[in-house]
Amino acid sequence: MTQQGSSSAYKPLVLVDGSSYLFRAYHAPPHLTNSRGEATGAIYGVVNMLKSLVKQYSPERMIVIFDAKGPTFRNEMYSEYKANRPPMPDDLRTQIEPLHNIIRAMGLPLVAIEGVEADDVIGTIAHEQSLKGNDVLISTGDKDMAQLVNDHVTLINTMTNTIMDPEGVVNKFGIGPELIIDYLALMGDKVDNIPGVPGVGEKTAVSLIQGLGSIKSIYENLDKVADLGFRGSKSMAAKLEEHKEQLELSYELATIKLDVDHQISDQDMVLAAPNNEALAELFKECEFKRWLKEILSKTDGTTESVASTSSPAAESKDEQIESVSIDKSKYVTVLDEATWQEQLANIKSSGLIAFDTETTSLDYMEAQLVGFSVAYKKDEDIHAFYVPVGHDYPGAPEQLTLEQVKPGLAELLTDKNIGKVGQNLKYDINVLAKYDLSIDGIVGDTMLQSYIFNSTSTRHDMDSLALKYLGHKCVSFEEIAGKGAKQLTFNQIELEQASAYAAEDADITLRLYDYFSDQLRKEPALNQLFNEIELPLMPVLSQVEQNGVLINADHLHELSAEFEGKLQELERKAHEVAGEVFNLGSPKQLQEILFNKLELPVIKKTPKGAPSTAEDVLQELAHKYELPKLIIEFRGLSKLKSTYTDKLPTMIKSATGRVHTSYHQAVAATGRLSSTDPNLQNIPIRNENGRRIRQAFIAPEGRKIVAIDYSQIELRIMAHLSGDKSLLDAFAHNLDIHKTTASEVFATPFDEVTTEQRRAAKAVNFGLIYGMSAFGLANQLDIARGQAQEYIDKYFERFPGVLKYMETTRLNAEENGYVETLFGRRLYLPDIKARNVPRRKAAERAAINAPMQGTAADIIKRAMLKVSDWINENEADNVTMIMQVHDELVFEIVESELERILPTLVELMESAASLDVPLTAEADQGDNWDQAH
Repeated sequence: MTQQGSSSAYKPLVLVDGSSYLFRAYHAPPHLTNSRGEATGAIYGVVNMLKSLVKQYSPERMIVIFDAKGPTFRNEMYSEYKANRPPMPDDLRTQIEPLHNIIRAMGLPLVAIEGVEADDVIGTIAHEQSLKGNDVLISTGDKDMAQLVNDHVTLINTMTNTIMDPEGVVNKFGIGPELIIDYLALMGDKVDNIPGVPGVGEKTAVSLIQGLGSIKSIYENLDKVADLGFRGSKSMAAKLEEHKEQLELSYELATIKLDVDHQISDQDMVLAAPNNEALAELFKECEFKRWLKEILSKTDGTTESVASTSSPAAESKDEQIESVSIDKSKYVTVLDEATWQEQLANIKSSGLIAFDTETTSLDYMEAQLVGFSVAYKKDEDIHAFYVPVGHDYPGAPEQLTLEQVKPGLAELLTDKNIGKVGQNLKYDINVLAKYDLSIDGIVGDTMLQSYIFNSTSTRHDMDSLALKYLGHKCVSFEEIAGKGAKQLTFNQIELEQASAYAAEDADITLRLYDYFSDQLRKEPALNQLFNEIELPLMPVLSQVEQNGVLINADHLHELSAEFEGKLQELERKAHEVAGEVFNLGSPKQLQEILFNKLELPVIKKTPKGAPSTAEDVLQELAHKYELPKLIIEFRGLSKLKSTYTDKLPTMIKSATGRVHTSYHQAVAATGRLSSTDPNLQNIPIRNENGRRIRQAFIAPEGRKIVAIDYSQIELRIMAHLSGDKSLLDAFAHNLDIHKTTASEVFATPFDEVTTEQRRAAKAVNFGLIYGMSAFGLANQLDIARGQAQEYIDKYFERFPGVLKYMETTRLNAEENGYVETLFGRRLYLPDIKARNVPRRKAAERAAINAPMQGTAADIIKRAMLKVSDWINENEADNVTMIMQVHDELVFEIVESELERILPTLVELMESAASLDVPLTAEADQGDNWDQAH
């Protein structure tokens, strides 16, 4: 912002684009509802952003401006203005009145003027204040507002906390604020349906303006447009000439009014004292428990500050999170042996430390150690220090070497009497392993503790957790290292900044550990889940990651070449069916071909009202039409090629000759592991191309690949949880469950069930687990919806225990707000009472599926722990666990030991849980992963 206070008679006037806030809050998770199922997420989001803004700027004057109901002067000017926008969702419309009431009760002036948009009111007030020499801060995410920026008017995007002054506008758009209207008019706006000039996008608009100036100047110099050299410049003059009238209209539509008759005096802009009595009633209605508690606790007559912010977790848990006070003066940079020994002595008396490494890469196989930080408690205060060992920027101070600190570090890390905590410690374990360092005495990991506490409430990275649970904003890596291609690696960061950043990481981790330990102690089942499954699994996953998997790169290169030929053939066929050449990867072009040219039925629309070309839509259309079928095949093969056959050979690490994935424990809400770089979970097994990719995962000489997976584990869990007698009997007698279901549903003797009946029954079995409707089942089996409903009705008639389980689970989910797995893992369902039907139905489906999928995830994790313990104790040289994929564990086993070892591994996996039905694991082996199925 410009020099506030030097040119302004007041603190900056803050103008808030309330409509922008409203829509952004509505679309951002979590989608909160109260106990009556009324949506409150947008209200919560807007109020929280307003509180945060007030806290940050402490304004004396502020106005929150909303669009008024009904058309504006732009609709009179151009009837198609904003015609493409879908109507406001009902569950957003119902939140507007209570939101306005809360804002007024907070003491914040609120304005909405009929016939004009919020932008115009903001523009007018900002212009008037600017002429008076007063500074204005506009809080918005709308790029159109950049036209208002000047020496007195600045924008802030509260979602990204970025400020835009005149220089910032130039940096972002390549042109000054005075030319933004020209820029917007040339481009047009599809969202607002401003026509612009066909063929002019951001780059072309900037090129025209940078080259020739304003629209007026461009038309005065049309003969010079071709010389500007941008793509399409040769024909652009003719386009501009042809669409001159349309461009003039676009300019008017894009121009924010500066002369709205608003009747708002300077006194009307001053914040009033909050009406706590009204706020208490409104917060009670919305069930914002923490804010309500804060107001009710004001017993001394003082007024509550509107700047008090909170988080959805605090609301849902009915807790008050106070911002922690961080004393960075206790941070130390260790640069000599004496200081290092002093810190080691301090640690030994503390009994608990937070530990964190700083490295050159997020890839644990490539990362080099640059330093490490430690936090510990002394006299109830938290102290932290950073030990740099690899900063090598020009002028870097002399540091201790890793060789100098390694003996003390190794002793510290392996001392089981000193508890170790970290944030995503698995990464640190992998990095340290390259230096022959290991960690013993691990008692906590804040990422995993947060995930167990509530897997859906937030991301589980340290910065998010610190802000949410400690009220502390950490220094981000981008703040000290920069962004993009010029971002520094940690070894290039000056020591003063690096040390404060690293020490803060350890400090915050220790505080988060204390917080989550207290929370989990209140929930014994969750605490047990953390201590008995998630925490001990972390080093097991680390070992699997370090083991890696052997890849046949030549086989993948051959597949890539073959897939490329198939893709070209699919593209040729698609062009032939479409009757023209088009880009198969372009949703817009595909939309035009499918729904305008070929006039296929529109199954679903995008949020902006356009016909959707999403995968599920194409799948449905593919039952009857050839082009969607070709597109699906093209997309699938293209993804396999780019993700696996092209990429996997480039991911082979020179140090091991293997590919090393990363397994994530704190991503999938249900507890399932996921993997990235590469993602080993998504290689298809049911189509030929996927199986051929699996053939590239090979065993080293003298060993075999062994895959052991659970048989129909989620159906077995369904039988256990539902207690349905027919299901329990079928599994107890080791019957084909799909054939059993077909026999029941189709009233056919077991031995006479046809292949088609079994296929239909299998779709019903798995469909119900995932909450599939009759409509979805009809699509999958290509039958009438009525017939699909008949199958489902017959299923529930024959398996009443399943129906009772589903109904009970829905009711419990609605009452508690969450469901649990057999081992106590929780999945919170904020939309379970939503009035928005699609959201509520999705939450209900999740409520039914999560206990089964989550229990299956818990069981495979328990199996990994049992197998890992057995390998370490008995067969370390003969068996290597190399992958975990859904319900399957994959091993490399010495070929001569297969017959002896396989039965034990199967037995260990089958004993991972005790259910009311047998838990069955099936093993196979081969020279590659495909053969092992």
